[in-house]
Amino acid sequence: MVNLPTIITVSRIIIILPFVLVAPQSPFWGAILFSIAAITDYFDGYFARKTKQVTKFGILLDPIADKLLVMSALILFVDMELIPAWIAIVIITREFIVTGLRIVALTMDIVIPAEMGGKVKVTAQIASIITLLVDRTFIAIDFYGLGILLLWIAMIVGLISGIQYFILFWKTIDMTDRDS
Repeated sequence: MVNLPTIITVSRIIIILPFVLVAPQSPFWGAILFSIAAITDYFDGYFARKTKQVTKFGILLDPIADKLLVMSALILFVDMELIPAWIAIVIITREFIVTGLRIVALTMDIVIPAEMGGKVKVTAQIASIITLLVDRTFIAIDFYGLGILLLWIAMIVGLISGIQYFILFWKTIDMTDRDS
């Protein structure tokens, strides 16, 4: 179960602590740490596929690592008063519900892979978090509006993709019942 993709995924989880500790005082370095963690999401999947080390554990751990990273940033942003709490609550609730659904599916030997909507959501989340962190960091350009717009896109796409996961889950269960 311990392989290079899993180690990379775990590193994403480990980076959360320094990110949370550094970002409030130094958003630029917070953005660097967050970006490094976000990049690991690409590499763990790439190496898992390339080396044929895709495992159920990895399929489950990878999105959990993504969610922990994003949830940490959202909670931090609420604490820093960059975003309203309700947006963080909607996004975090969706993440718990979809993760719970995927866990239930795995207990039934059903693997629900990441859908395109989920990938778009994660991309928008990452872009919004980095944008909000670098707001006014380099030059006096206000990126806050763009960061909030990207967060809204992430929230809306996340809600839509969450519904799609439920539909896929129920269709899979229905097909499994028919085959029995």
